[in-house]
Amino acid sequence: MRKQAIVVGLGQFGAALTRSLAARGVEVLAVDTNEERVQAVAAVAAHAAMFDATEEAALQRAAPERRDLCVCAIGEAGREASILTTALLRQMGAPRVVARAMDPLHERILRLVGAHEVVNPERAFGERLASRLLTAGVIDEVPLGDDLVITELRPPPAFVGRTLADLTLPKTYSVTVVAVRRPGAPVTMPTPATLLTAEDILVIVSPPGAVPAMMDRVAS
Repeated sequence: MRKQAIVVGLGQFGAALTRSLAARGVEVLAVDTNEERVQAVAAVAAHAAMFDATEEAALQRAAPERRDLCVCAIGEAGREASILTTALLRQMGAPRVVARAMDPLHERILRLVGAHEVVNPERAFGERLASRLLTAGVIDEVPLGDDLVITELRPPPAFVGRTLADLTLPKTYSVTVVAVRRPGAPVTMPTPATLLTAEDILVIVSPPGAVPAMMDRVAS
């Protein structure tokens, strides 16, 4: 059975989320008060509807209690609407409500009204971009909670031609290589004997800050 989701708010974030969920086989009901935005995702969403999600009767007809996921993606111009919509979704029994926050105060309020998860895509992207710009070799970085980070990294020259056993990365730098991607080959699980090449992309799990510290040390 296909998973079902509601995405309320079809700005850049909401529209991109709708397209990504639909591409993964999710049956998405995309909602906005702007007809042009609704029409822009109508071809990819299972259903695209124009109504005000802060109107309780209209939102109730969307049956949020029967959806696997409800996302309130309303942006900067609709803070009050995002708070009210999030509260209504929880009140109507939505099993999982994810809300978009614009700042820390907005995030606290969304949590208070019942959001199961609060995201700030602009902040998250800014943090990931900063890591990529400041640390040579970093391709992408995704936090796993507050104490772990997954990093995609091109190996520094000092690592090329050496095995993971030689490098002793967990002991020396507190980082663990969990996968290696090579051009034209599937992702592989590395072994201590894996020999690193300049074309490799390493997938690393580490505490925050461990990868930049490692790259600084090997560059010095």
